[in-house]
Amino acid sequence: MQNVVGYVRVSTQGQARDGYSLQYQADEIIKYCEENDLNLIRVYEDRGISGAKVDEEGLTVAREGLQNMLADLLHLNIQSIIVLNTSRLWRSDMAKVLIQRELKRNKVDVKSIEQPNYSIFAHDPNDFLVNGMLELLDQYQRLEIALKLGRGRRKKAEQGGYAGGGITYGYTVKNGQKHILIDNQQASAVKLLFQLRGNHLRWTLSQLAEALNVAGYHTANKKLFTKVQVKRILDHKAFYKGNYQYGEIQSKGMYEPILI
Repeated sequence: MQNVVGYVRVSTQGQARDGYSLQYQADEIIKYCEENDLNLIRVYEDRGISGAKVDEEGLTVAREGLQNMLADLLHLNIQSIIVLNTSRLWRSDMAKVLIQRELKRNKVDVKSIEQPNYSIFAHDPNDFLVNGMLELLDQYQRLEIALKLGRGRRKKAEQGGYAGGGITYGYTVKNGQKHILIDNQQASAVKLLFQLRGNHLRWTLSQLAEALNVAGYHTANKKLFTKVQVKRILDHKAFYKGNYQYGEIQSKGMYEPILI
């Protein structure tokens, strides 16, 4: 016996036009499952929502009942979705392709009571075309978001603000905030390192690292210093003096300098 779920939906216009109430759809699905020896686990519903509605930013179908059903497919080991008509699932090509893409990923078919020969696994040239268009739209949106983020970060950097990326040793960023703060423990290690560098010009990077370790300091990962971490700190001298750099952009940083 196959495990199946039902899906019912009405929109204000659709209910008036088709005469398909939620209860009528649910009753027909229950009857169909009984006649075809199908194990109906649950019937999901969406009230007053268009079958063409799509969240274009996230490229998802904006229906809570449908989203819950799609999320439960794998967990409930579902083989098919039962609907009165495929128009209950989608009314636009974009919604159709998005829903079918998720169903095919989970190897779940659609059984339509009013369309007995329907299957989403039948080949349809229109689906191929719309899928290609959606893939291009996906790529376009990712590029557009990356471009907007890049512009925002550049503007932030030009003003001396934190534009993202790894945090320089000696500073920290609190969750939800977009400016950097001094980490007192790490800042103390930075000051000592530059003091040692000034007083012991002949010391190697390894000797400087050993001095920091003996003094009880550690890296951001709570490990002992090596010459690699020491060189990285020394290379950021301008940053520690308040000169912020992001790519080719240089500006006066909107943060407290560690070195005077």
